[in-house]
Amino acid sequence: MQIRNITVLGSGIMGHGIAQVSAMSGYNIVLRDIEQQFLDKAIEKIKWSLEKLVSKEKLTNTESDAILARIRTGVDLKEAVKDADLVIEAVPEIMELKKKVYAELDAVADSRIVFASNTSTLPITEIANTTSRPQKFIGIHFFNPPQLMKLVEVIPGQKTAPEIVQMTVDYVRSVRKEPVICKKDVPGFIVNRLFIPMVHEACWLKQRQNQTLEQIDSAVKFKMGFPMGIFELADFTGIDVIHKSTIELQVRDKKVIFPHPDVERLFNDKKLGQKSGEGFYKYSDSKYERVQLGEELAKKCNPIQLIANILNNAAWLVTNKASDVAEIEKAAQLGLGLKKPIFETAREFGIKNIIAELNGLAKEYGQFYEPDPLLATMQ
Repeated sequence: MQIRNITVLGSGIMGHGIAQVSAMSGYNIVLRDIEQQFLDKAIEKIKWSLEKLVSKEKLTNTESDAILARIRTGVDLKEAVKDADLVIEAVPEIMELKKKVYAELDAVADSRIVFASNTSTLPITEIANTTSRPQKFIGIHFFNPPQLMKLVEVIPGQKTAPEIVQMTVDYVRSVRKEPVICKKDVPGFIVNRLFIPMVHEACWLKQRQNQTLEQIDSAVKFKMGFPMGIFELADFTGIDVIHKSTIELQVRDKKVIFPHPDVERLFNDKKLGQKSGEGFYKYSDSKYERVQLGEELAKKCNPIQLIANILNNAAWLVTNKASDVAEIEKAAQLGLGLKKPIFETAREFGIKNIIAELNGLAKEYGQFYEPDPLLATMQ
């Protein structure tokens, strides 16, 4: 089947970003939200983004006008999905809210229409099974902001038809993004299975070894090839996002995260990161400022515990046939900005050393740390 008309439900950061990149690739878009004022704000943001592209001479004024003309807005759900080939849902990450939206959508959408959820952590199969079309339901996880991030995770549910997977991959490529297929609907998919547990593990490292935030972040940046420190990345992402993801992941798999109370404490104190002026770090104003990290600080921290954590979760994805090494590395590079492959970094630190680290941690802190069977085969 061919996609020409796309309806995006939810006009927040993700929704209007998905609408914009799709319209820029020639699709006709209906952007739908529950109030017109939300839609008006979204269109202003799209205009601002397109104006920036015009000022950088990446678009002409004529092209910008044509893109905007392809985006219509509306509050009436039935009207919004009337001509749609594909509906992409981008409402907040609350399972009950998503189920409510799909119940309303399923009642008014033609049976030929494919449903896609932009969820970053919620299980696709569980949402799909609330609709009358689980075979025409798929996860399509754009990264924030969709205008800039190249990666899109494509997540089939248990009943998703193969042709729907292929259609989704083709669509992702058509909007100039890089698809990575998460072959199994596992908690956290690929990127969040690596990232969210590592934030908590960094908190444990800080506590157990009495390290500073800057020392750990410097080691993550200069020894593990991350674009920024893990605490810095958490603040940039939003502590609220990490806390919600933690709860969702934990509900579905107790072994994915060893939660540190600091994340919940920051969330409860409304210290949500850069957007609120304070998270792990304090920020002086609304402008994004970088934390001062350096190679000298990095020398004071051995991040083997963090490497062990991310490698163990990557190995879990392979062992459980959710992904393979090449796709995991592609997802980590595009989704987390890693400058060096995870498995390459692990080999530099030594697989034997990492297994010994995990066994030592398992002995002291419990089975969460037990090494995945794949690691033994990598020695």
